Amino acid sequence: MAKAKISDCPLCQTVGGVLLWQGPQFRVIDAADDAYPGFTRVIWTEHVVEMTDLSAQDQHALMQAVLLVESVQRKILQPHKINLAAFGNVVPHLHWHIIPRWNDDLHFPAPVWAATPQHDARAQAALEARQADIVARLPDYHFALQQALG
Repeated sequence: MAKAKISDCPLCQTVGGVLLWQGPQFRVIDAADDAYPGFTRVIWTEHVVEMTDLSAQDQHALMQAVLLVESVQRKILQPHKINLAAFGNVVPHLHWHIIPRWNDDLHFPAPVWAATPQHDARAQAALEARQADIVARLPDYHFALQQALG
């Protein structure tokens, strides 16, 4: 069955990031956010806006994928916390953000979309070192995700 696409929806028209895995119901992408390496999205293929637009079975499949991404992030990237979000205010196409967070990341404890606070040179150096460490682990993270998703 062909999935509905909307011509002005960026998630209908593009992959939405670096494609890590694609199935018939959803895809998993790396958001390629330099400030938040490991920021991953699970994007429903068909253009729907809300979780309640899906059948109970599809809701379960989507949430299982979100939880699987969280689990792999915890194992490989070892963040202090993971943020899960499904806003759709800017792009009203059902997708979940799975964002690994560290207690010394750019915005912690605020949301990643908050105004960027000022950091002194020492904090900035620590942040850059942490980001480099995370970036070094991304290939293992991506591989583990692909293996877990099948």
